Amino acid sequence: MKSIKLKITLLLYCAAAVFGLFSDAFAQQIELSIVYSDSLKSTMRTIRGIKSAIVRKHTGAVFSEYMLTSENEQIEGQLNAVVSSNPRLVLTVGSFATQMVSDRIKDKPIIFSAVLNPETSEFVESLHHPGGNMTGASLDIPPNIQFNYYKKVIGSIKKLGVLYTEETENLIPPAKILAGQAGLELHAVKINSEKEIPPALDSLNAIVDGYWSVADGQIYSPRSTRFILLNTLRNAKPFMGFSGNLVESGALFGLDYDYKDIGRQAGKIACEVLAGKDPATIPVAVPTIIWFHYNEKTANHIDITISEDLIAVAKEVYR
Repeated sequence: MKSIKLKITLLLYCAAAVFGLFSDAFAQQIELSIVYSDSLKSTMRTIRGIKSAIVRKHTGAVFSEYMLTSENEQIEGQLNAVVSSNPRLVLTVGSFATQMVSDRIKDKPIIFSAVLNPETSEFVESLHHPGGNMTGASLDIPPNIQFNYYKKVIGSIKKLGVLYTEETENLIPPAKILAGQAGLELHAVKINSEKEIPPALDSLNAIVDGYWSVADGQIYSPRSTRFILLNTLRNAKPFMGFSGNLVESGALFGLDYDYKDIGRQAGKIACEVLAGKDPATIPVAVPTIIWFHYNEKTANHIDITISEDLIAVAKEVYR
């Protein structure tokens, strides 16, 4: 009797294995393109996240990868190759790759990832209603989360200053509302060139307790970033950086993201599009895994004590 049961078990096992092989063999092949512009660790983690989310639902997914350089001829050749491969959709990593692909490809869904300010970059009409053929996963941590962290770091903080240009102007009105909800006053100064940064900081230093920042390419050049950080240190004003690099360079603290998680979010959105959903109606995803970074040297310099609770969960401490 035991031998019969054993034989039946083995037969069922073999049948299941064979069925699995056949189902894999006949799984629908889905051609997908991934376009990126560097081989940084963050980019590779994003790509791994994209793939892991998609193959979980689509075992027949086939990924073709295209890396863009700064050479126009190479970019044109790679984008031609993407078009020729006729993918079901295109996944992009980073703002440069997203810009290049969106300028060229209008008839395929585009799912971006690891992009800052997709709304101000005009990749989407709005975060909640992207419109067009593109949506994805951004690197933008919602301002309300940032302001709440600011209150955790410095409980007595009341007034924050921020610099912005026309590039990030649309971020300021909603940020002021969210700051108010967190019990903060946000004083924003618009500048038109780097030359206006020193007087803008002088005016803000007289009224604010600290600084918040937005990722604005017209403000944060290497030269102006150094000036801003030195100015805030000299005036003992805490500065919240919009990236880990800013914190490492001297900002008091900042929030960062898990790039693999960003990739997974983009992959999940891609699965929704493959299932028939219109990318125009899929809201842009924001980071769900958020890491706290702080600069211990800066904290000591401006006499700020980071709470033990935050120290315990800090992903990175710069000394």
